Amino acid sequence: MNRNVSIPRIGILGGGQLGRMFLQNALSYDARVCVLDPDPNAPCAKLASEFTCGSFNEFDTVLNFGRTVDVITVEIEHVNTEALEQLQKEGKQVFPQPHILRMIQDKGMQKEFYRNADLPSSDFKRVANNRELEALGDEWFPCFVKLCTSGYDGKGVTRISNRSQIHLAFDAPMVVEKLVSVQTEFAVIVSRHQDGATALFPAVDMEFHPEANLVEFLSSPSVLPTNVIEHANEIAMKLVQKLDFIGLLAIEFFLDKQGNILINEIAPRPHNSGHHTIEGNATSQFDQHFRSIAGWAPGDTHIIQAAVMLNLLGAPGFSGPVWYDGLAEASALPGVHIHLYGKQQTKPMRKMGHVTVTAATTIEAKEIARKVQSILTVKSR
Repeated sequence: MNRNVSIPRIGILGGGQLGRMFLQNALSYDARVCVLDPDPNAPCAKLASEFTCGSFNEFDTVLNFGRTVDVITVEIEHVNTEALEQLQKEGKQVFPQPHILRMIQDKGMQKEFYRNADLPSSDFKRVANNRELEALGDEWFPCFVKLCTSGYDGKGVTRISNRSQIHLAFDAPMVVEKLVSVQTEFAVIVSRHQDGATALFPAVDMEFHPEANLVEFLSSPSVLPTNVIEHANEIAMKLVQKLDFIGLLAIEFFLDKQGNILINEIAPRPHNSGHHTIEGNATSQFDQHFRSIAGWAPGDTHIIQAAVMLNLLGAPGFSGPVWYDGLAEASALPGVHIHLYGKQQTKPMRKMGHVTVTAATTIEAKEIARKVQSILTVKSR
């Protein structure tokens, strides 16, 4: 077998924890994976076949990096799409495709795409600044405002309960979304491969941290009714087909109190809502992403055991060199799988790792996950 044909040389823009877990999976195939990141101590730095310290926002840096590999992918959306478009013209494979990344970088463009493609999402308006937000009618309050660009992991999103709170908005281009009466939030991950084959991961339920706006608990399998999950799967499939997407796409949904399913956010890469698949599913999201961009067939996505995932966030009041208090004690609990991300510095609410707990049922797994949460704390030395 020609190794260069069967296993392409892969380049990743971004060297964070998503790239690290992708690398850990790719090493099983003896794949060569090169990484570009501006932080010399990025989580990927010591695992990559080649690590380039540089900006994934600079045209020449991305162009020169991309020319050294066969396939380029991302673990963060905020990259230089102009360079990726040039690499695509030069014959490099770029997944997800640059035009999709460009759209996803702008939440306003995302919302317009959903509307034009007849995909369900909450009502929205685009505004350029706080003055335009002030000019909206009373029917738009309360609302959520989201920065059109540069927001991630709950940053760049804030709730405006009434006009007196408009000063809390970003005074920059924003998407204004009407408040949705949310019953619950859940996620579906779908892969679409180079030959058009698709595969869905079973839906997962999400509970969010009230302060950080990050997923606190994720449970698999979902307890939602079959008809809700089937409808969400149909929306996910329609979305990747409309995008002509290649790669792995994570979709976060709202189920509102009237029973409507609405797309909330999408991510064109492995995602926090799929970390449990490493232990909980026959194929992990990282393996599936590798398969989709390498030209391989999809792997089996079925659930092999119930799983609950919790994020390990930097504790309030601690900044500096990281220390995991209670790590050994937490690891002794049954079904506990600890994943630390190799970040040397902690700060409040920073994602430092995650824990997946597997058990016979999600109820049992969540009980153990709460014990882990009470034992394991991310502090600084």
